[in-house]
Amino acid sequence: MIIHAWPVGPLQVNCFLVGCEETREAMLVDPGSDAELILKGISDSGLKVRTIVNTHGHFDHIGANRKLVEETGAELCMHADDVPLIELAVSQAALYGLQTSESPQPTRLVAEGDRIDVGSLHFDISHVPGHSAGSICLYGAGHLFAGDVLFAGSVGRTDLPGGNFEQLISGIRRKLLVLPDDTVVHCGHGPDTTIGREKQVNPFIGG
Repeated sequence: MIIHAWPVGPLQVNCFLVGCEETREAMLVDPGSDAELILKGISDSGLKVRTIVNTHGHFDHIGANRKLVEETGAELCMHADDVPLIELAVSQAALYGLQTSESPQPTRLVAEGDRIDVGSLHFDISHVPGHSAGSICLYGAGHLFAGDVLFAGSVGRTDLPGGNFEQLISGIRRKLLVLPDDTVVHCGHGPDTTIGREKQVNPFIGG
């Protein structure tokens, strides 16, 4: 597996390019901003992006969707419950004094138990609401792309529309903490971590 990461936009969202070494096909996770930077990274990698995934619909994670879809021709995937959020992205960004671009509608809606194939790699979808109604995580080959569900030492905020703290913690415990301890967690913001580390030190999910 090939993984490149770029923190993008004023909120420093981690955008991930995930590629198959055999086929050179790739998936792009959360192109939140800085489309030209991401496109250069894709070009430099020599990978072909077939799929773009939004782990959720908050404005800071979807701002480069349109440009990346136009330039790559990739399908755009997200959970149906967060489609309303992308439709509000421009106005929501303005509340924070920020700007973003309108996103096209997703071309594929994914749900719990679905799978995204990236060449010979396979990523299983878990629906883990609580940060937003349609937040998803992707797990494959020992790697978890967690969006804003789980962070190193923390969890996603739940004070935004669609947020629910109890629902978030329950989903993390039932669906993420059951993964192997050495699973590498790639978070929507901040550094990577592992499931084992979060079991030990994360104050929100202990017990």
